Amino acid sequence: MTQESKQKGIMGWPKDERPREKLFKAGEHSLSNAELIAILLRSGVKGQSAVDLSRKILSKFGGFRNMSHTDIRDWKELKGLGIAKIAQIKAALEIGRRFREEEAKDTRRKIKSAKDVVEIFIPRMRDLKKEVFKVLLLNSQNRIIEMMEVEEGTVNQANPIIREVFQKALQHFAASIICIHNHPSGNPRPSREDRKFTRELVRAGQILQIKILDHIIIGNNNYFSFLDKDLI
Repeated sequence: MTQESKQKGIMGWPKDERPREKLFKAGEHSLSNAELIAILLRSGVKGQSAVDLSRKILSKFGGFRNMSHTDIRDWKELKGLGIAKIAQIKAALEIGRRFREEEAKDTRRKIKSAKDVVEIFIPRMRDLKKEVFKVLLLNSQNRIIEMMEVEEGTVNQANPIIREVFQKALQHFAASIICIHNHPSGNPRPSREDRKFTRELVRAGQILQIKILDHIIIGNNNYFSFLDKDLI
């Protein structure tokens, strides 16, 4: 590529090297991470193409995972990134996470172990800055019926969560459930409140005849399973 082509930006590149044209000719899988981001950006700034700007983004954040949970102020430090471009990238990352969850649900995937659950939820939950509680509703064959987020309370406020968990389970005729929540500290070791909550959850399930298969705590690329530790 000549210096003149570089100065003109991507439109000055040979057609086969432009990210958008390359995507349609060879498929999106053929693009580098920088080229994929460049398509979202659409344009660069004076003196650097969208691909150059994308490389700076990747250099600053180190990869898609860090990009997905970094404070907006860090993004604004990059020259050429306005609110619209930042929003486009953030939206694309969120689409990727939701696609993974929908794919697991749509295939009625059978859950055989805690690892199967973690595989679905860890990409979204490991980097959250606040505690979030989710419920996996299963049929009698341990296949996924629905994945839901509990909106009321935290593990430290057990009663509102337990009520909502079983309300959702009964509405969907679930035979069993798996509860999942994250520890923003990154350490998945259960607290005293986590253990107490799990015992109360199991007792409520016995009364309503809905089995609690597991309670999983997500940390930073690791997890704790009450079932695996014979605590449920």
